[in-house]
Amino acid sequence: MNILGIIPARYASTRFPGKPLVDIGGKSMIQRVYEQAKKCIHLSEVIVATDDARIYDHVISFGGVVIMTSADHQSGTDRCAEVALQHPQYNVIINIQGDEPFIDPEQISKLATCFNSESTQIATLIKKVQNQQELLNPNSPKVVINKLSEAVYFSRSPLPHIRGQEQQNWLNYYTYFKHIGIYGYRADILQQITKLPVSSLEKAESLEQLRWIENDYRIKVAETELETHAIDTPEDLEKLSEL
Repeated sequence: MNILGIIPARYASTRFPGKPLVDIGGKSMIQRVYEQAKKCIHLSEVIVATDDARIYDHVISFGGVVIMTSADHQSGTDRCAEVALQHPQYNVIINIQGDEPFIDPEQISKLATCFNSESTQIATLIKKVQNQQELLNPNSPKVVINKLSEAVYFSRSPLPHIRGQEQQNWLNYYTYFKHIGIYGYRADILQQITKLPVSSLEKAESLEQLRWIENDYRIKVAETELETHAIDTPEDLEKLSEL
């Protein structure tokens, strides 16, 4: 199985402009993500996908592989689809978040092994919610799964609602999972889902994976115990520096 890792990276972030190029201990964020991804033994190749010349030139400067993509893409998924079309030799694509500079290669490997089953169309990772802060954080989507380890629904709200119990006690009655935002797709499925129109659930929650579920695509989930440290804002970077 040939697996391509793609790291979408754009300069124009609303909350943190220029984020991929920010310095973290002597290396840029995008270089750290790239180097971590390259350690994954399941990836045949790793490519940065960007629409910005500054990021392109920087990746070239540290010896990375990078492709310029359209500036019109609405999501990292769309950017991955463009790169995948140029590399038809790969039958599985893994979309690696460009804002997790210390992503563990084992997480990528865990996602890759989901595709050992030919029935897997899309795959992602989940992690048990550990505390009330995680449970109530709308920036940390929760995942409801079925007995086949497939996602039933993603929400920014804590689901399910535990009837008859105070919210602060919900973790005592149900095992909640949060979403770890790394995706894998069969190459043909990736091209299909990027052609789907925006769905009503996606608009409501601002979560693109709901578009796929609404259109009857199955999302396999694998549980990880490893934590991730995404950097969405300059404040997140300060917290990471403290760690």
